[in-house]
Amino acid sequence: MSRSDNPKKSVGVSQSDQQKSRQDGESRFRSTVAYYDRYRLDYPQRLLARVATLAGLKSGDPVLDLGTGTGMLAIGFARLGMAVTAMDPEPDMLAAAAQQAKAAGVIVNFREGGSADLHPGMGPYRLVTMGRSFHWMDRPATLDLLDKIILPGGGLVLFHDAHPPVDENGWFKTLRAVQDRFGRSTAPHIAERRGGHRRYEPFLFASAFTQLDGLSVTVRQALAADDIVGRAFSMSTCSREALGSRAEEFAAALDRALRELSPDGTFTEVAELVGLLARRPQ
Repeated sequence: MSRSDNPKKSVGVSQSDQQKSRQDGESRFRSTVAYYDRYRLDYPQRLLARVATLAGLKSGDPVLDLGTGTGMLAIGFARLGMAVTAMDPEPDMLAAAAQQAKAAGVIVNFREGGSADLHPGMGPYRLVTMGRSFHWMDRPATLDLLDKIILPGGGLVLFHDAHPPVDENGWFKTLRAVQDRFGRSTAPHIAERRGGHRRYEPFLFASAFTQLDGLSVTVRQALAADDIVGRAFSMSTCSREALGSRAEEFAAALDRALRELSPDGTFTEVAELVGLLARRPQ
């Protein structure tokens, strides 16, 4: 849990900086679309199935994927038979997500907009999902609106990933060090995270959704240096738009640092994919 007891206060970053960070993040994601679906960690279908079971979802239940990106969660829940609506403020992301849904053979309803576009007349939904997107939002306001559009007995689930400090993940520390050299550490939402306010629980405990259950799966996979560079370009803090004229310099610096660890450019990734299901107390 965060060391802050008040989820409406930010630690180490002002509300104006949070808003600027969200706006900058949305614009920077325009240049990440080509990298996002190819290089970002996907959510294993078995994790989504476990979340659906715990949440009591049935085929045809309405699900909203907020901040869908290229549709990883939306497509995954559609594969489970849910009636999925996917929202994102970036049109190019929605276009990519629509292509992925078509390729997957599933039906998803796409809608342009972000958390600021939620309103009480939407839905209602049995489940709202967010993958690596909650930190961009006005979290208390978003949770208040979700309380108005999530059905009784329903809930929301926040997905994220983590890299355990195992020897095989040594490349991840190198990635972060190079990203920080190129400005990642100065991004407001990163400063907020380092101030101890990255955790979701304080916001949830201050909302209607205080019954929390965490589910996770751990994956192990091979990576190449090019995969790690692509992953970095999929992130708003080091997207090509954010880096501008320094993008190629960043790519070269990261590749060089990675090959100091592994001259042939091969690595192994161990990652934990996590879903935090939040429901109203029964």
